[in-house]
Amino acid sequence: MLEIRNLTKTYGKYKAADNVSFAVGNGEIGILLGPNGAGKSTVIKSIAGLLRYQGSVYIKGMDARSIEAKKGFAYVPELPAMYEALTVREHLDFIVHAYHLQITEDETRKLLERFELSDKQDKLGNELSKGMMQKVSICCALIIHPDVILLDEPMVGLDPAAIKELKQVILELKAEGVTVLISTHMLEMVKELWDIMFVMDKGHIVASYRKSDVKEEDLEELFFHATET
Repeated sequence: MLEIRNLTKTYGKYKAADNVSFAVGNGEIGILLGPNGAGKSTVIKSIAGLLRYQGSVYIKGMDARSIEAKKGFAYVPELPAMYEALTVREHLDFIVHAYHLQITEDETRKLLERFELSDKQDKLGNELSKGMMQKVSICCALIIHPDVILLDEPMVGLDPAAIKELKQVILELKAEGVTVLISTHMLEMVKELWDIMFVMDKGHIVASYRKSDVKEEDLEELFFHATET
């Protein structure tokens, strides 16, 4: 479970996130939506531990800053960053060693095959396109078998086959009881995935919806109703 309580982030007198609270349960897919400047990136980076903030973030009931919480947390940033001198395969090996994981060669091979990286595993980080870097970033997140995974605009830069595969992976994670939070403005990409949606505007959560409650209502209509109101 991922729980955010009263998260506030200020830059001088400006509050990029103002007393933000929400939660995504085990086996749920949460979507964080909002127009440009709404505060989504601030919340995402705070959850990921990249910003200092006031308030609390909990992963499986543990403070997100703790080592134990971080062991079960995976993050796929909007802009993938890779080590220029490491190959694709070495990035995965680095994560395995950093997290002290017991991962078999077969697991690694299947993950690379799934995202069509088998023939790219010897390429260096600075030799990859943005789409390929995004695939590597996703693989690095998945290889730790996270309890909670945060994906920031994960489908930007991916080709149609990779988008389809990622959607399937997300549904598999949900079935395994993993907590998934996706930050995106691409409503069409997530309309068949979401369980709960949080709409941000001007630093606040202005609305939240459960798919089971709104039934046939269109995701786009809910979003625009919340932000225009």
